[in-house]
Amino acid sequence: MPYGDFLFALGLILIFAGFIIAFLAVLLLFLKGVPVRGRTRGGGLIMIGPIPIIFGTDKESVKILIILAIVLIAVVVALMLVLNLIV
Repeated sequence: MPYGDFLFALGLILIFAGFIIAFLAVLLLFLKGVPVRGRTRGGGLIMIGPIPIIFGTDKESVKILIILAIVLIAVVVALMLVLNLIV
């Protein structure tokens, strides 16, 4: 299998896996139910190229998302360097 075909297939598999994970997460949320009492925390991370946009409801969520953003950027940079060495 040529290198380009492999990357295309890998991309499609990752996209489908993302849809399946998102569907399962929503399904589990509905099955578990949201408790009436308690504190809801959350946040989000939007990566636009190498620039992360981070938002959250509390400091702990934002700290976790900052760490996640740094890890994602490091993984992308490492993949770019490795793929440049291969090609």
